[in-house]
Amino acid sequence: MKPIRLISGVLTVGFWTLMSRILGVVREIMILALIGPGPLMDAFVAAFRLPNMFRRFFAEGAFNAAFVPMFSKKYEADEDPLGFARDAMNGLGFVLLCLTGLALVFMPALVWATAGGFSGDARFDLTVDYGRVIFPYILFISLAALFSGALNATGRFAAAAAAPVLLNVFVVGAMLCAYWVGGEAVLWLVYTIPVAGVAQLALVWFAADRAGIRLRPDRPRLTPEMKRLTVIAIPAALAGGVMQINLLVGQQVASHFDKAVGWLYAADRLYQLPLGVVGIAVGIVLLPDLSRRLKAQDDTGGRDAFSRAGELSLALTVPCAVALVVIPLPIVSVLFERGATGPDDSAAMASAVAIYGLGLPAFVLQKVLQPLYFAREDTRTPFRFAVWSMIVNAVVAIGLAPVIGWIAPAIATTLAGWVMVWLLARGAREMGTVARFDDRFRRRLWRVCLASAVMGGVLWGSLLVLGPLLATSGWRILGLALLIAVGMLSYAIAGQVLGAFRMAELRGVFRRGTG
Repeated sequence: MKPIRLISGVLTVGFWTLMSRILGVVREIMILALIGPGPLMDAFVAAFRLPNMFRRFFAEGAFNAAFVPMFSKKYEADEDPLGFARDAMNGLGFVLLCLTGLALVFMPALVWATAGGFSGDARFDLTVDYGRVIFPYILFISLAALFSGALNATGRFAAAAAAPVLLNVFVVGAMLCAYWVGGEAVLWLVYTIPVAGVAQLALVWFAADRAGIRLRPDRPRLTPEMKRLTVIAIPAALAGGVMQINLLVGQQVASHFDKAVGWLYAADRLYQLPLGVVGIAVGIVLLPDLSRRLKAQDDTGGRDAFSRAGELSLALTVPCAVALVVIPLPIVSVLFERGATGPDDSAAMASAVAIYGLGLPAFVLQKVLQPLYFAREDTRTPFRFAVWSMIVNAVVAIGLAPVIGWIAPAIATTLAGWVMVWLLARGAREMGTVARFDDRFRRRLWRVCLASAVMGGVLWGSLLVLGPLLATSGWRILGLALLIAVGMLSYAIAGQVLGAFRMAELRGVFRRGTG
């Protein structure tokens, strides 16, 4: 994959991920307005997180880390990639069917293990009921992840990146219907999730068929290649899903505090917007590109791809992190404070958003660093690092909760994210020059940070000026839009003046990416 094609792929994935994240924010706005923080939202969040957790293990974590490099190499060498993908699909489907059946039977145990604080109140039974409806979503979305991985490995990013948009389209539509007909919003929400999963699978399956990746269900076979895939995928599942595990630890702690599960969930979804657009997009595109370059022993090209991915990621992420730290309350109150969500909820969510903002660069850098290991089919090393990160998260979250309360999980997640980055970066030193950022990256990093600091100062001053507008009903959205526009403009000017980036370069990237 040429550098231009790499950037084009990042832009394609980034665009569709941006659409998904924007609709995701709309989804959370509607959920908070129609349901609001409390027992119903806590129960939904805990139930929805179960299939998402296992999806990271059985699909995105394992298959992006193990399946994609193996499929890419077979595809490049024309070594029956479709046979390999077919066996992987059948094996994954069999495992998921078994997992779904067990989860439906033992749902109370799963709820107790992930949200023990619900025991003894109405939230527990609600979560069990919702979980049994939502959990089959994992079957559809995990198989969709496999098809998406195959499409990404062949350089076709659009359909795979667009599929997650369908979940938010379906949920937003369902919530609107619930509002119009006066139905119970949470039930419309719960029953829509598995339907959306079917739609996502159908989209990428059809796209794969059109791309010549025609896979059909059959009986699973434990071939030598499937054994090798399994050996690689097991540690990759944990390494790739470490953030989900940390969030679950946080949920377990937060479940002991009223409304805290919903607060942390809303804050998590807000910082996922820049994380998804930048980090996930770069990670999805960088992994197959690095795999091809390593196979071709192109260390120079690999280093350039790695450095440009890191440069692009931090140039877009650091200012987002600064904004989340400097103006979290205006963002949260304008987006979420309506209907069943009040000022106290906004203040609580804003505190969590600011803390997550401090960890945002770390969460993105993980997506840039992990492909260095996964492209070499080395999943054991990130697995060890993930274990250390989870230990830090658990110790901090559980240890601080009795002292500072429900906010402890947010602090723990951010701290664990930076520990993971430090471990990944230290371990990558042994990989040679391909795993080292080049001189251009190092020259521009401090300039990006300085330009972001300038933007933060401008935002702080602008907040004082626009405060009355942000507090006026009917004008709050305009006030927030002006605040964000001022921040973007100040960062663009500061970045250009300081040499953090060149606008001409960015225009060239977009022309090549869309050409």
